[in-house]
Amino acid sequence: MSPVLLDTGPLVALVVGTDARHGWAIDQLKSMAPPLITCEAVIAEACFLLKREKLDPTEVIRLARAGLFEVRFDFGREAAVLQELMTRYRDQPMSFADACLVRLAELHPQSSVWTLDRDFKIYRRNRRSSIPLISPFD
Repeated sequence: MSPVLLDTGPLVALVVGTDARHGWAIDQLKSMAPPLITCEAVIAEACFLLKREKLDPTEVIRLARAGLFEVRFDFGREAAVLQELMTRYRDQPMSFADACLVRLAELHPQSSVWTLDRDFKIYRRNRRSSIPLISPFD
């Protein structure tokens, strides 16, 4: 099975039962083979969003400990590429988490990004290739 790269939106939707995309996220997850792949930036965004809504951010950590996802990203090794990506897409503007996921898509060429973010329809891996998405707007 091809790797799935986990973005913030679906992660939050999995945790928040009242989220408009919760049911969709649960249904999508049933067809995926954990562990999904993500980066620390996605985890930080998800924890921030949950805390802002007065929800428990440790649920994100619980899901990681349960094996749903793992971090396979080394910022130190990828910093120059991230800077280039964020510069190229500065008109979006590209978030740090999005840049990390685009880079992960380059590092895992058979992967798809599981996202609620339409900007991924614009982003390209290796400057030219669209990124396969798992999203409600496909």
